[in-house]
Order: sequence, then structure tokens, then C-alpha cells
Amino acid sequence: MNQTDDIRLAERLRASDPGEREAAFVQLVDRYSQRIYWTVRKIVVSHHDADDVVQNVFLKVWHSASAFRGESGLFTWIYRIAVNESLSLVRSRRVGLFSSLDDGGASFDRIVSSEGLFDGDAAERALARAVGRLPARQRAVFTLRYWDQMPYEQMSVVLDTSVGSLKASYHHAAAKVEQWVRRDVSGADFTVCDESDDPAVPVHSCPDPVSAGGTVRSGNGTGNCEETAKK
Repeated sequence: MNQTDDIRLAERLRASDPGEREAAFVQLVDRYSQRIYWTVRKIVVSHHDADDVVQNVFLKVWHSASAFRGESGLFTWIYRIAVNESLSLVRSRRVGLFSSLDDGGASFDRIVSSEGLFDGDAAERALARAVGRLPARQRAVFTLRYWDQMPYEQMSVVLDTSVGSLKASYHHAAAKVEQWVRRDVSGADFTVCDESDDPAVPVHSCPDPVSAGGTVRSGNGTGNCEETAKK
């Protein structure tokens, strides 16, 4: 979907005709709800919580469409709302689900396994648990960069943070995640793939950044990924 289509859709969302606004909103939800859902899901983990957040996101979009001025792309604007809503939920729930992570994360593992966020592989569960241990905002940075492969310039708009600060935050998060995964999975040679400063170059070239076919994905220091057999 190109930027021109989004501009037209944004104009229709601000139309004076209620029927036109409603039709545009339905199209917007159909176009972006799945992408927003999976970003939110990676941050909040629970399917139920993700559904609630996504509903709140699109309610906010509906009620504040007139405030959209086109200073960023329409999807970037929605993305920013989604990340902020996700962070608010994570912070409010910190004493619940995520407080158990340092005690072995049993409840966290049950959600990860039962709701199909990952396929149950030990390395994947360890990765999910490690990301869950990150502070809320650092988790969002890791999610946008590692899983969504979002360029830093776009992340800067979404998170209202400088590119330099985002790079530092991502590298700190990646170091923590690597350490925790290696600790939790005996013999796992897990490395967050190295990245290029060029926003056009993806963070990793693997379609599944965690594992596939009984292997753990690891960085080879060139911006690409290679497979390392689990011991």
C-alpha cells in the first residue's frame, strides 16, 4: 500500500459525510489490524490483552482522526498509538504476569505455549521470556527493530526518540536477550544478528529469526544469519 493511498484514506476519515468516514474506517481496520495486532502481541504477549489493546488503538484512531495532519505516514501514526497503548498495559501489569519472570517464568511460559505465540521450542520460549524481562520501553524498541525490522528513522517517529538513543537502547536490549537465552537454554549458541546502519538493510535475513528445523539462528557478524546446530 503506497503513501498516496494512505493520504486519500486519511482524507476520507475526516470527511463530513458520516457514511464516507465509516467506510474509510472499515477499510483502515481491514488494511492494518493484523500488522498492528502482531506488533502489540509481541509486546504484551497475551492474545486477550493484545485484542483489547488493538480495539483501544482503533477507537483512538476513530475519535482522533481529525487530529492527523499527515506529518508522518498514516500507518506510522497508528503504529505510534499502538506502541503507546501496549507500553501502558505492560506497565500496569508489571506486578502480575511479568513479575514472575525472574522466578522461572512458569506463568509466562504457559501463555507462550498455550496461545501459540511461539511453537514451543525451548530456544523460542527462552527468547520470549528474555524479551519479557526487558523494561517496557526497551522491549518495544527490541520488538520494532528485531521482529518488525523497522528502520531507525521510522522508529524515531513512532517512539519520539532520537536515532542515536534508539540504537543504544537496541544494542543494550540485544545484549541482555543474548545473555538470558544462553543461560536458559544449555548449549544454545544464540546471537542477535548484527545489523547495518543502512535502514534499507534488514536486521536479519532469516525469515524466522529464532529457530527453524532444530537449529538456533545466530549472527555471523555480516548482517546475515547462519544456522548453528543446537547441542
